[in-house]
Amino acid sequence: MKYFSSAVFFATILLCVFSVLPVSGYAQLGDPGEDPDALIPIDGGVVLLIAAGVGYGAKKIKEQRKRKTAVVENKENKY
Repeated sequence: MKYFSSAVFFATILLCVFSVLPVSGYAQLGDPGEDPDALIPIDGGVVLLIAAGVGYGAKKIKEQRKRKTAVVENKENKY
């Protein structure tokens, strides 16, 4: 049974590889006349993602500081 399952697995992998392999032959190269040093514009979506990341980081720092002060106050109240 172990030999059968490994043979089926191997056959499945080969089938997947051989079914994708011909597709890569149809790929076309880009226009050779393009400027390789052309800049890519940063669209509004990227700016929003960066802003969301900065906001999330600020929130996490604020929560961490809040927890830290709560721990310090807890230690002071014990003594």
